[in-house]
Amino acid sequence: MPELLHTVRRMTGRDPAESGRASTPLELLFDLTFVIAFGAAADALAHALAEDHVGGGVLAFLLATFAVSWAWINFTWFASAYDTDDWPFRLTTMVQMVGVLVLALGIPDMFASVTHHEEHLDIQLMVVGYVIMRLPMVFQWLRAGREDPERRALCSQMVGPLVVAQVGWVLMIFANPPMGLAVVIVLVLAGIELAGPLLAERLHGGTPWHGHHIAERYGLMVIIALGEGLLGTTAALGALVAEGWSLDIVVLGLSGVALTFGVWWTYFVIPHGHLLAAHRDRSFAWGYGQMFVFGAIVATGAGLHTAAYYLDDKSELDATGTVLTVAVPVAAYIALLYLLYSLLTRTLDPFHTVLIAGSAVLLVLTVGLAWAGLDMVWCLAVLALVPWVTVVGYETVGHRHNAEVLGHALTAIED
Repeated sequence: MPELLHTVRRMTGRDPAESGRASTPLELLFDLTFVIAFGAAADALAHALAEDHVGGGVLAFLLATFAVSWAWINFTWFASAYDTDDWPFRLTTMVQMVGVLVLALGIPDMFASVTHHEEHLDIQLMVVGYVIMRLPMVFQWLRAGREDPERRALCSQMVGPLVVAQVGWVLMIFANPPMGLAVVIVLVLAGIELAGPLLAERLHGGTPWHGHHIAERYGLMVIIALGEGLLGTTAALGALVAEGWSLDIVVLGLSGVALTFGVWWTYFVIPHGHLLAAHRDRSFAWGYGQMFVFGAIVATGAGLHTAAYYLDDKSELDATGTVLTVAVPVAAYIALLYLLYSLLTRTLDPFHTVLIAGSAVLLVLTVGLAWAGLDMVWCLAVLALVPWVTVVGYETVGHRHNAEVLGHALTAIED
């Protein structure tokens, strides 16, 4: 029977073994704001790369994706453990959504300050948005600590570093430190925020989050990130279609979709839900490591958008540099996929070495072909094959190791 009235409910913690737990409509609505944020970051990165501000663009992109992903991760794990879906929880989530949109509005200014080597890092608007996102979490943790006495110490551990960090972020708005110092302060404040969940997990056993729910939430965010790949492909196609239909358009369209689809397939071939449910103590590195996965996928979309600028003669990069804007994030994604899988399962399958080597060969071949003068569109066609090395490998041989790992996970859950 569905809930028809969203009255205040006691926030005592959800059952981590709850049957049929799935993402709620509120969580899906919340995620839509991150479509905007990731889109802003990808668009700004594509512009920076096309203008040959590679170093500054990458640094700014890392700052943007960290801020976006970090806030999403904290909300997601809290909701998995304490979602009451009552009116205070709903309204608090709405405030966080406002924060995400404000942060997204500040991303272009931050990129401009970094790529144009300005004296100060322009993150005032981003910080305002970030604080708007994070202060509701202080309220949520205080509420959980008050209504869940068994985990009051854990909730207090989460609140302390969070409050200290927010004070630091607010001071940054008024201090406006020089660029180098600002980057250092950002790293320090991020470390302070990280201390909260790290100590809470180590000292107090963690919150009652749901393994399959968390896996679904991360999977949905991966799909949102993959949307940037399709947008980048569409932008590149638009640059070619203006000159009339040709074989290059067909190749580019197939390549962009194949690359995006291949990344999707490789991510979801792993039974994350079962593994998280079985190995709750291994979730920390996996959960926060996914920030880099999101970033790599979004950056791949930005690289495809950069390819559109190249095809439209609006880029300072040559063909090799353009291909690298896609190849580097794809390489990062493949490396992170295998690394995080190994951290979560604590296994090393020798066959993975073969798949990684095959992927590396294709990546090097792609860049080599671009350097040798092959048309950029055809280089992207070769690059699109990279994730399919893992797809084919797992569907033919690697699934056996996956089945063995899953069997151990299911046994651990039963025990």
